[in-house]
Amino acid sequence: MKSDLFAQANLEVQTSERFVLQNPRMLKVTLGAPVLATKGVMVAYQGQVTFEHKSAGSIGKLMKKVVTSEDNPLMTVAGQGEVFFADTAKNVFILNLEGDGISINGRNLLAFDATLDHDIRRVKGVGVAAGGLFNTIVNGHGQVALVADGDPMILDCSQQPTYVDINAAVCWSANLAPQLHNSMSMRSTLRGGSGEAFQYAFHGPGFVVVQPSEGPAYQQGGGGQGGNVAAAAVGGGILGGILS
Repeated sequence: MKSDLFAQANLEVQTSERFVLQNPRMLKVTLGAPVLATKGVMVAYQGQVTFEHKSAGSIGKLMKKVVTSEDNPLMTVAGQGEVFFADTAKNVFILNLEGDGISINGRNLLAFDATLDHDIRRVKGVGVAAGGLFNTIVNGHGQVALVADGDPMILDCSQQPTYVDINAAVCWSANLAPQLHNSMSMRSTLRGGSGEAFQYAFHGPGFVVVQPSEGPAYQQGGGGQGGNVAAAAVGGGILGGILS
């Protein structure tokens, strides 16, 4: 049988590296030590591999998962073999952390070494009672894989305020603490709005990675990152007693 389908570029990548790109849209992880991955991103595996729900681990993390409706549920992947991860054919990028950290939009997190510390952080300016917006911070020594819908752009936030659509922000420096910014006036709201009401506001030494796609809109009670932004801003945040 002959076909371009069987070209060398489509064969499994043979390497001794633990995290490696099988191709620009697929990650290959060689197990030994376990990895944590977003539920549902496994596309294939070889060998003896198990998949288990990742518990919160501590009371503090459990409470955060309850508040966020566990918008970014993780699974523990363990055993011996190779596992392939992908997310709707998005581009995959591997980060090597060397004692530092990265803050990742939950929907862009693919997989990371289980030895890395991770936690959920709430974006300032959004009420918890209304659902809020949350991101995952990963730090320590190890590897992290994330996805971007298209070719990303990196913006320097140190020189001037930087505003990014909440659906387009992929990840940012762990030391940056974004706030929710409302760029729409009441007059514009009454006239139907612009469709560009809320953004993450960054300012300080660091960077933010932006993808050329806003992806699916945030939905109340799941999908996205724990709730509808407008409801969070109006019902429990900007106009209703912000918890920051």
